[in-house]
Amino acid sequence: MSGADIEEIVARRQQRRKLGRWRTAAILFALVAIGAVVWRVGETQANLSPISQIAKVKIEGTITEDSDLLDRLDSIAETESVEGVLLVIDSPGGTSVGGEAIHNAVRKIAAEKPVVAQVGTLAASAGYMIASAADHIVARQSSIVGSIGVLVQYPNVQRGLDMIGVELDAVKSSPLKAEPSPFNETTAEERAVLQRLVDDIYDWFVTLVAERRPLSLAETRKLADGSVFSGRQALDNKLVDELGGEDTAIAWLESKGVASGLTVVDWEPETQYSLFGIPLGRTNAAAVSLEDVMQLPLVAQWFKRELMLDGVMALWQPSSAGK
Repeated sequence: MSGADIEEIVARRQQRRKLGRWRTAAILFALVAIGAVVWRVGETQANLSPISQIAKVKIEGTITEDSDLLDRLDSIAETESVEGVLLVIDSPGGTSVGGEAIHNAVRKIAAEKPVVAQVGTLAASAGYMIASAADHIVARQSSIVGSIGVLVQYPNVQRGLDMIGVELDAVKSSPLKAEPSPFNETTAEERAVLQRLVDDIYDWFVTLVAERRPLSLAETRKLADGSVFSGRQALDNKLVDELGGEDTAIAWLESKGVASGLTVVDWEPETQYSLFGIPLGRTNAAAVSLEDVMQLPLVAQWFKRELMLDGVMALWQPSSAGK
C-alpha cells in the first residue's frame, strides 16, 4: 500500500468523524426543539383544559400598563372553564394608567365570574386600585394596605450641570411647554399646573374606591390621605372584607357558587425560549430579568424605580415620603 493510499484512508476516516459529530449535533438540536414544544404544550394544557378551574393571577412589583398581563386577563374572561378568579397582589403601586387599565380588565372578568383579591405583603396605591376591582378582598393581619393617592416626581439636575459648566437652552412655543424640566428650577405657575393634574387624578381615584367599597365619598376621602394600614386596620376601615390567606379567598369563591375542590391553575406570563437565536416555543413561566440574575447596585435600582416610569404615579414610597 502506497503512502498516497494511506493518506486517503486517513482523510476518509477524519471526514466520517466530522460527519458523525454533525449528525450527533443535529440529533441533539432536534431533541431539544421537540422537548421545548412538548414542554410548552404541557405547561399550557392546564390553561386550555375544558375542565373547570380557578384561575390564579399574580400581580407583583411595580404596576405598569402590562400588555401581557392584560392579554391574560382578557383570556381568563373569555375562558369558559374558568369558574372563578384569584388575584394575588403584592405591589407598592406604579403608574395610575397601569392601575386603571388592570382595574378595568378585572371588572370585565367580574361581570362574568366571581373575582377575589388576596393581598400578600403589600397592596398600596395602584396596587390597591387593582384590589378594589375585585368583588372581595382578603388580607393578612400584617399586610400593608392603602396609600390612596397620586404623585408626580421629577429630578432637578441644574446644580449638577452648573458644577460642570453645562447650560441648556431651549426655544419653546409657550412658557409651560415641556415643564417642569430637570434642567431648571420649577416656577410657581409650573407647579400649579402639576398640582391641578394631580388633584384631578386623585379625585378620580378616590371616587373609584368609594364606588367599589362600602364607603361614602367623604369616608373614602378621609382615608385617602396617603396613609397605609395594617390588614387589621384596613378591615376596620372597610378597605378589605376579610382577614386570611389563599384558603380564605378560595372559600369565598366557593360561597359564590364556584364548585368545591377545583384545581387552582397559575396563569403565568409567557417567556420566549430560543437556542442559538432560533425560537423553540413559549412557556408559561415568569420572565427572567437582569435583576433576577445579577443584583443591581442600589443607585441603579433607585434610578430604575424612580426615573424609568412615565406618567403620573400612584405609588407608595416610604423612603422618600415628605421629601
